[in-house]
Amino acid sequence: MNPYTLIIAASVIIILSFIFNVIAKKTNIPSVLMLILLGVIIQTSFWTPPEGEAGKRIMTLLEVLGNVGLIFIVLEAALDLELRRDKASMITKSFFIALLALLASSFSIAGLFILLWKVSLFNALIYAVPLSIMSSAIIIPSVSSLKEEKKEFMIYESTFSDILGIMFFYFLKGNAHASSTQEVFLGVTGNIGITVLIAIIASYLLVVLFQQLKMHAKYFLMFAVLLLLYAVGKSFHLSSLLIILFFGLVLNNSQVFFRGPLMKFGDKSLMKESLHELHVITLETAFVLRTFFFVIFGITISLASLIDWKLGVISIIIVALLFIVRFIFLKMFLLKDIIPQLWIAPRGLITVLLFFAIPNGMVDEHGEVLKAYDPYMDYTIREFDQGILLFTILITSVIMTISLIMNRGDKVTEVLLDSIKMRPNDNNIIDTIEDSLTFEGEEEKPSSDEPTDNKMD
Repeated sequence: MNPYTLIIAASVIIILSFIFNVIAKKTNIPSVLMLILLGVIIQTSFWTPPEGEAGKRIMTLLEVLGNVGLIFIVLEAALDLELRRDKASMITKSFFIALLALLASSFSIAGLFILLWKVSLFNALIYAVPLSIMSSAIIIPSVSSLKEEKKEFMIYESTFSDILGIMFFYFLKGNAHASSTQEVFLGVTGNIGITVLIAIIASYLLVVLFQQLKMHAKYFLMFAVLLLLYAVGKSFHLSSLLIILFFGLVLNNSQVFFRGPLMKFGDKSLMKESLHELHVITLETAFVLRTFFFVIFGITISLASLIDWKLGVISIIIVALLFIVRFIFLKMFLLKDIIPQLWIAPRGLITVLLFFAIPNGMVDEHGEVLKAYDPYMDYTIREFDQGILLFTILITSVIMTISLIMNRGDKVTEVLLDSIKMRPNDNNIIDTIEDSLTFEGEEEKPSSDEPTDNKMD
């Protein structure tokens, strides 16, 4: 393909993704859905993904984008988390709700798969876990209109759901052939212990380095080091995302981690501006990676699955199980006022990424490519269709959209219809895009018809 055509295509996709974000802000429709739809349109109208080796290369690209995107999403979430004593109760509750809902949802959905397809508990679980993980990538930008307490709760819960879900998934993969419970226990504790030790040492060193560096390129130096630590950790089968999470927490909460003799190395006031710039660059990079990931995912979707009503029914049952479990644990820990938090549980990037990480006989449980197909390393469920993922993402995102619009006190139909009106003086999509293009700090000049206040105090 012509390189200039690729540049044009990539540029147009990013521009459209920006517009989708504007629409999402106006309507609460997750931009993820619009990106997937864009991928489907590209597949049906412009370019169909090739099969064979070329098709495998596209899937490899999708996995690379997903993994790098995952790192930036976790870092972005960690930089939003503030560890304060007055938030201890909220953090504790959100952690246990995320953990218990993850476990209960995973085993419930696994039970459904066993009932439907007579598969083993392990195979059912490894497919159920990705579907049980909430998407912080969708939730964090979507809950800005909520009350502060509810917004913070959703940020904490979705972040914990991401981290715990990923750890649970790779725990299952890494212990698929363990011979005893003792072996599993020693393997897990050893893995987490080594990862935490590396995370603590690396995070302190990186934060000190980040504070001392004055170069403009220091942000991508940090990213390069984090990517290196993540990849090396994965090569040694460690829970590498803990390193990313811990670095973000230490950097954003230096007053908690740098005490006593270490206080001089973690002065947050000295790196306030740099921390803000890092946050902005992380957000921008995550935006680009997320954009291309979901567009490519849309391009690779089998369109036949979209018209299979059986897949739709299975997806509806899965979503029902997710919300039943969520209702139980929100009621248990929050007691009341669980709306709209109950309905904010979309699935997204991590669900898709972990689905592609399920060993299919050509890779082992650690993701290393095998020389030949090994049925012993094949955990796939032949009856499971990729359409179930898509339907689950669509349904949970639509439910979240409706709940957020209703929480604002608006009518769903009015919001969706008003967003595409082109009448003058109407707050439509065009107006919202223009507002988004206004530079920060730019003050509106009063029109000649408006009176100005010339009185002096």
